[in-house]
Amino acid sequence: MPSKLYSAATVGLSGASVEVEVDVLASGLHNFTLVGLPDTAVKESRDRVSSAVKNSGFKPPHQCGRITVNLAPADLPKASPIYDVPIALGLLAVTGQLTFTAKGKLFVGELALDGMVRPVNGILPIALFAKENGYSEIYVPQKNVREAAVVQGITVIGIKNLLSLASHLSGHELITPEETIAPEELFSHIKTRLDMKNVKGHEQAKRALEIAAAGGHNILFHGPPGSGKTLLAKTFISLLPKLTMDEALEVTKIYSIAGLLGENRQLIAERPFRAPHNSASSVSLIGGGTTPRPGEISLAHRGVLFLDEFAEFPRNVIENLRQPLEDGIVTVARAKGSLTFPAHFILIAAMNPCPCGFLGDEEKMCTCTPAQVARYARKVSGPILDRIDMHVEVPRVHINKLEDAQEGESSESIRKRVEIARRAQTKRFAKRETTTNAEMSGDQIKNNAPLNSESKELLRAAAQKLNFSARAYHRIIKLARTIADLAEEDHIQKSHIAEAIQYRTKGE
Repeated sequence: MPSKLYSAATVGLSGASVEVEVDVLASGLHNFTLVGLPDTAVKESRDRVSSAVKNSGFKPPHQCGRITVNLAPADLPKASPIYDVPIALGLLAVTGQLTFTAKGKLFVGELALDGMVRPVNGILPIALFAKENGYSEIYVPQKNVREAAVVQGITVIGIKNLLSLASHLSGHELITPEETIAPEELFSHIKTRLDMKNVKGHEQAKRALEIAAAGGHNILFHGPPGSGKTLLAKTFISLLPKLTMDEALEVTKIYSIAGLLGENRQLIAERPFRAPHNSASSVSLIGGGTTPRPGEISLAHRGVLFLDEFAEFPRNVIENLRQPLEDGIVTVARAKGSLTFPAHFILIAAMNPCPCGFLGDEEKMCTCTPAQVARYARKVSGPILDRIDMHVEVPRVHINKLEDAQEGESSESIRKRVEIARRAQTKRFAKRETTTNAEMSGDQIKNNAPLNSESKELLRAAAQKLNFSARAYHRIIKLARTIADLAEEDHIQKSHIAEAIQYRTKGE
């Protein structure tokens, strides 16, 4: 009679049930077969399991006869060494070396040759899956135990090696379950490294960042080298409201699957800030690989994606941002399947006005020819520029302002206004997937951002004069809705539309 244990796979950001069935035919030559669409890492489990079982003091598999392991469902790709532990336990159970009840228990973990259990990726989504599907206990590697302990309502058992796990399951020497971690403890150590009060000058850019933080809008900074574009982008994270627990779990699942969570980090409690170099490939930015993994835009989910030297990124890489900027998701299609990852991020891009960087600068002369300037500007396409809500000039800061000892408005003060605006949006989009004004659909714009006659007339005139696209037209309304929220106004006024229009570049 074959033994059956339960494990799980990660599909995108979700868990999926995997039944590990082990059968042994005592007669005949020894053979160890794995079926169920395993990849190379899973196929190699038979060698790891064989050595781990032998070195843990149990009867070695080569003395057991013909062994067959089935990972069901057979049509679900298995692409991780997390099945080592359930395979080993199933082998011990079917050969009568270990007796225990597998019902309600879910096992994951990679085995070393000496029987020690190594950490694996994707523990958080698997733990959430286990809780949602009625499992009472989840057994994970000791180094992953605090990650799983974030999930409330399920018993988490950390396992160091195969022998101690067998002793626990047989009731001889029980392992103490890990205590669950209170959410408030995870959010209590957040510290803001940069503060807007230390950024000299750039009042218009600061105002634009406040609006972007309040409504989730994208920004493109234009300015000469050393004007402060990078500093503004890095300080922007201090203006964003804290992650909610649901948002933190979303982000942490992405980092867990990507293997970036780390041993001592249980939850991503701060909004992520990702700044890939301009040499980044499409796969690293968007995600992909033979087995699709999240890229930089998904790692920036609920946070900030900063693309410095925007025009220096390969054009095909920048063009891949079209769907994520519009829909907040990215779909990675490969021969083995198609996966969708979330990508609700705020894009902050920064670029120079020309190749030398000093076009329009008051102190340094531009050395570029008109053809070079035009060629440089064409590196970023119109459709991408159209998806960026705010275009802001960042001029050089005069030395007198840099030496001014007076501090500007602090990030904490600005963030309070941002949080008030975000609360208005939370109330507005209650029971909907939309969370910010920037994510509003056409119907939501009509219902939640109506314009009075004066505002309509001003926007109509600007659209005709500046040749706005339909997308730019609607993005201005979304931007005006955010400006009204910051002013704690229920209705969009003419002044809000006027301010929103000034953030759009001419000729769009």
